[in-house]
Amino acid sequence: MIGETMTSETQHLSRSAFAASQGWSPSYVTKLSKQDRLVFADETQKLIDVGATLAVLARTEDPEKEAVRQHHAGRRSANMVRPDKAGKDEEPESATADPTYWAAKARRESALAELAEHELAKKRGDLVERVRVESAAYAVGRMLRDAVLGMPPQLAPQIVGMSDAFQVEQLLRTALRKVLEDHARMTADDMARAMEATH
Repeated sequence: MIGETMTSETQHLSRSAFAASQGWSPSYVTKLSKQDRLVFADETQKLIDVGATLAVLARTEDPEKEAVRQHHAGRRSANMVRPDKAGKDEEPESATADPTYWAAKARRESALAELAEHELAKKRGDLVERVRVESAAYAVGRMLRDAVLGMPPQLAPQIVGMSDAFQVEQLLRTALRKVLEDHARMTADDMARAMEATH
């Protein structure tokens, strides 16, 4: 959140004094200046009008980042606690004011949520390991290849005595259909045995 408005005696501050008054780094105030979000007391741009600047910052603050801050305010992890405030679940003011901090925090929360969804999908059986799928595909392909290549020695004795091309075609078609239908009826146990045979 943007800091509280200063009293009338401290309405006009230098950039460094303004940064210190808000608990921000001078580089963050420089960044605000580049974004044209500072209001200066005069044309020299040496003194910042604190009240007007805080009002501008409050108006232009990203509401999505503020929603993220409020959502996670009570759930900060121990590694985000400041060493000089052990026991207090607070984040440094300079961090909470820095937009890059919230961008990094949002990416972290998104990654954690994606990881949790991934684990849940694995437990439900919606996801399988890529290595297992590749091994199964290789095993099935090898079994089908072996079955097809085993057909010529089996069919050769029958084909050698045939003179009708249609009969040869029918014999080959029937044998191929049987091989393909047998593979289509493979069960999970058959698949597991085929995968074991490849290792």
